[in-house]
Parts: sequence; C-alpha cells; structure tokens
Amino acid sequence: MNMEQQVVIITGAGSGIGREAAKLLAKKDKALVLVDFDEKNGQDTLSVVKKHQQHAIFVQADVAKSQDVKKYVDAAKETFGRIDAFINNAGVLSPPALLGDLDEETFDRVISVNLKGAFLGLKYVLKEMEQQQSGVIVNTASAAGIQGQPYLGGYAASKHGVVGLTKTAAIEYGPSGIRVNAICPGGVMTNMTKGLASSPEENGPLRRLADPIEVANVIAFLISPEASYVNGAVITIDGGLTS
Repeated sequence: MNMEQQVVIITGAGSGIGREAAKLLAKKDKALVLVDFDEKNGQDTLSVVKKHQQHAIFVQADVAKSQDVKKYVDAAKETFGRIDAFINNAGVLSPPALLGDLDEETFDRVISVNLKGAFLGLKYVLKEMEQQQSGVIVNTASAAGIQGQPYLGGYAASKHGVVGLTKTAAIEYGPSGIRVNAICPGGVMTNMTKGLASSPEENGPLRRLADPIEVANVIAFLISPEASYVNGAVITIDGGLTS
C-alpha cells in the first residue's frame, strides 16, 4: 500500500449512503475498512469496491457493542497501520409513531445504534487519531438532527445527539489536528427510507429525494485536504428542506 494512501473506515457500508461512499472513495484510491452488521450486504459492498480498490477489507460488527467497535478499529490498525478518516455512518430508522405510542424497546434500539454507536466509534477512533495527531471524522446526523421530526421522535433525538457529539469532539480534538464534522441529509433514496411515504412538497424546495451519491460527494470533500479548515460544521444536504 502507498503510504500516502488515505485509510478510511466506513460504518453502515453495506447499503445506502455508506455503500455509495465506499464506491466513490474506492475510485479515489482510498484504502477502505468496510463495517456493517449485515454480513451479506457488507460482503456485497466489498465485492463492488474490489473492482476499483484491492486495499479493502470487511469487518462484521454491531456498532452498539464496544467489543465490536474495538474489533473494526483494531482491524484497521493491523491491516493498514493507521486510521486517516472515519465515516461514522451506521444508523437505523424506526416505524413512524407518535411519541406517546413509541414503545420503549424501539426507542432504546434507535438510541443504541444511532447515538451510542456514534459515540463508541468516536471514543475508540479518536484515541488512535490523537496518537497520530491527525485525522478527520464525518458523522452522519440528519435533517432530523437540527429540527423536529413528527412521528420519528426517537430518531430525531438520536440525531440531535450526534450533532452534539460532533460539536464537542471538534472543540476537544481540534488542537490535536483532528477535524470532526457532521452531515445532515434530508430524504435519501435508500432501503432504509423505502417505507416512509412523502409528498414532493415534504421533500423540500427541490421536490425530490437525494441520490446517495449526492451525499457521498460531500463526504469525499470533507475528508479531503480541500476541507482542511472545516471543523465542527453541521452541513445540511437536504435540498433546502430545513432552510
């Protein structure tokens, strides 16, 4: 591996934004550590990525479990020697429900994956990056992380938390040469959003959902040298939905 080749971990790489980011970054000659809970989806992404980039591995992991997070961090270090960028992207939705009807088990699951999973990723990756005195992290929040989201209260709570973690980490670790930013997509055409019905008006001024590549393009910019002074930013990618 070229020692100048950027090593990137992507969680939630098995589908949606994570898979599209993996495909794009493979074409940009990044060494990749692909992480997903779903073994089949993760391996499928790896097969696609391998057409462009041989320096790629897949690690099956539940991001809500410390031992699994340590596993993918250790795999990155053992395989590539360092971690240059971290796309902290894994997440789940819950069936739409009023807060009063949202069951506790569903709420706990959404918070566990979306918020605790993001926290654990930060916790263990930041330690490695701090030793290196370099690195860049992109956390996937949501438009629901900066405004209320009717019928998706648990999801909105989790993504508001991701925004808070992002801003805190950016302040704490900026002096160590580490940049931490968040992206806030609106509606994106992924398997996760297929069950959510919406009218064109609900998708914002552009009257459509985003293609995952439109989000991946912003991720690729944020981990690049061109974004070297972007830190602590919360970037909406929602077609003007939250304007």
